[in-house]
Amino acid sequence: MSVRRAVVADLDAIMTLEREAFPSDAWSTAMMREELSSPHGWYIVDEEAGRLVGYAGLRVVRGAADADVQTITVAADARGRGRGRALLHSLLTQAHVARAREVFLDVRADNPVAQDLYLSEGFFEVGRRPRYYQPDDVDAVVMKLDVRAWAARTSTPEDAGACT
Repeated sequence: MSVRRAVVADLDAIMTLEREAFPSDAWSTAMMREELSSPHGWYIVDEEAGRLVGYAGLRVVRGAADADVQTITVAADARGRGRGRALLHSLLTQAHVARAREVFLDVRADNPVAQDLYLSEGFFEVGRRPRYYQPDDVDAVVMKLDVRAWAARTSTPEDAGACT
């Protein structure tokens, strides 16, 4: 597993994986390019043998009390080996380094595997957004994590960089 900071040159590979993972509601190329270029976005990619097999993004404004997981995606043939958890840990470490106190995320109500991952890391449900994911009419489960408590449980050092 090789995790590094995403760059705009990764856009095509990210969009290929995005469209495979989310055929009905993939982000547009323009939206993803904006995210990768944003001063408040912190995106990473996971590569294996020169192929992008995962990516994840965090919106974190330095000095803000909270951050938002924007996306975590792992290729279907690379799932079940801890890659999603490793990407999530990198995002949460970055939120901790940025001194965010809470991290929020939305997850599809019909994705119990992702919900279980988030619950196992200490996230808890704080609400629902009915019919949020379109065109599928699937609710979003809104979840929150106390970053300091997570960092204490995982022994995340204050100055640890999630990746280069």
